[in-house]
Amino acid sequence: MDIIREDCIYARQSVDRKDSISIESQIDFCKYELKGGSCKVFKDKGYSGKNTDRPEFQKLLGEIRKGRVRRVIVYKLDRISRSILDFANMMELFQEYDVEFVSSTEKFDTSTPMGRAMLNICIVFAQLERETIQKRVTDAYYSRCLKGFHMSGQAPYGYQLEPTVVEGIRTKKMVADPETSQYVKLMFEMYSEPETSFGDITRYFEEQNIKVYGKSLFRTFISQLLRNPVYAQADLELYEFFKSQGAAIVNDASDFAGTNGCYLYQGRDVKEDKDRSLKDQILVIAPHEALIPSDVWLKCRKKLMTNKSFQQGRKPKNTWLAGKVKCGCCGYALKATHVPNSEGYFRCSKRTENKGCPGCGKIRKSEFEEFIFSAMRARFKNFQVRHSREEKVNPKLTAHQIELAQVEAEIEKLLDTLTGANATLLAYANKKIEELDTRRQTISKEIAEMSIETMSPQKEQELSYYLDHWDSIEFDDKRKAVDG
Repeated sequence: MDIIREDCIYARQSVDRKDSISIESQIDFCKYELKGGSCKVFKDKGYSGKNTDRPEFQKLLGEIRKGRVRRVIVYKLDRISRSILDFANMMELFQEYDVEFVSSTEKFDTSTPMGRAMLNICIVFAQLERETIQKRVTDAYYSRCLKGFHMSGQAPYGYQLEPTVVEGIRTKKMVADPETSQYVKLMFEMYSEPETSFGDITRYFEEQNIKVYGKSLFRTFISQLLRNPVYAQADLELYEFFKSQGAAIVNDASDFAGTNGCYLYQGRDVKEDKDRSLKDQILVIAPHEALIPSDVWLKCRKKLMTNKSFQQGRKPKNTWLAGKVKCGCCGYALKATHVPNSEGYFRCSKRTENKGCPGCGKIRKSEFEEFIFSAMRARFKNFQVRHSREEKVNPKLTAHQIELAQVEAEIEKLLDTLTGANATLLAYANKKIEELDTRRQTISKEIAEMSIETMSPQKEQELSYYLDHWDSIEFDDKRKAVDG
């Protein structure tokens, strides 16, 4: 029985905007080419043309491979792809299955060398257009930064957002929150005293039952807050400080009148640690009123510059269990402490930070590591026994892996919608991405926990080697074994 080959229309729209052609209009243009003939329609809404990871487009490719497609019709070349490599692969597929390609607004005959050459030239310009759009979006972002616009996201702690208009454009302005702004002032006042440490502040807040976003105050939060010039009164003293640190200051010195706060943006050429270095970062006077006098802010900032204890993202070295064990009372991480001429202990990080937890007492590091190692060996042996009896796929793990792929695809799709988006869409997309990222982390954790149930032979052999040579393997290999 002969397979009936039919004409197919493909339409794609990345973002629904006034200046973009709708999917329905694209389909109407394409149907004109058919002169009333029948066709099958494939349409992807909300997908970028930077790659071919689009559900309806993949269905179309599946129909082509089954030999059911005679002709593919699109409104415009860039609806099907803006990648030279992807387009070249598609043209090979079309030729392999004798599929004609038609653009309703750009007439091409793909059966001739000249027609194929013209297609390749057009796809080069389509990719150039996409990269140009990306650069325009980046340039627009920095242009808005330089004018003091609020660039989406929630307000810094101590402020709340209110609608305003800057240079005829609707944006948002920060105003002091009556309650939390007082806590911000308290943090600065306390830390500006030479003898006050982060620990002193966190313990005071815990004793007074003062919560930040409903949680106990931690040192890393204080460190980031005290560095932010959004709170500082922009006067000449502040201007001279940022100038001496190599920051790019947008406003003239005469604009630093001592009332407004500042925005600090990471410049395009910033390569050093932005928490420690201000070189090439962009300072702009913001439209909101500052909370902290410049002399107090500068005392704190200069004190932070000499503070060697803030090391964000440092690699663990005291124990291979770092970041993998939690306190049974509060759920915060257990931290291994290094004691000279001693083996060290595990302590509750929340109790260490602010004494907000009764803690789990002193757990000897060597004894606890030995206990965990024994439990790992026992679990692995139990797995080997079950594994030798039957080989089976874990359907729950497969479902989690599929869901993870879907979440990552949705995040990618949302990131694509940010191109040219207005402030409302930006705020929605940022919030949705945060929610999806939280879900992605949860799924990844569940996959890691179940992975031992469906361990590959190579992974099983690697883990067996680690456990059999525990005393001689590297520190990083021990951490890998714990993850396995």
